[in-house]
Amino acid sequence: MGKFIKIIFWLILFPVVFFTLYTWASLNWVYSYGERIGYVQKLSNKGWVCKTWEGELVLVTIPGTQAEKFHFTVRDPAVVLKVNQLAGERARLLYKEHRGVPSNCFGETSYFVYDAQPLEDEKQ
Repeated sequence: MGKFIKIIFWLILFPVVFFTLYTWASLNWVYSYGERIGYVQKLSNKGWVCKTWEGELVLVTIPGTQAEKFHFTVRDPAVVLKVNQLAGERARLLYKEHRGVPSNCFGETSYFVYDAQPLEDEKQ
């Protein structure tokens, strides 16, 4: 009976440890990083169980062309305040991309914004 309990223990422990290490690695290893410039269109706190801050940045390249949306996640409450203050304004969002995060509890996108800065519109 003692050998059976050890086998069950290892069959449960190994997947839990593997999942924990994988999650830690995916959240700490940065696949890419960069910045996007556009207009903050939306930031909302979403989720049934795990609430995450999800947003949209509208990227406008040339007036009159189809706008592209950049979907992002914000995890830091201080950055949430910065992004909320920039709603409707031209902004620079600095992000890190984390691929393979195993759950939506950390965010719905793989792009995690870590800073937001206002941009002045260039007047000619």
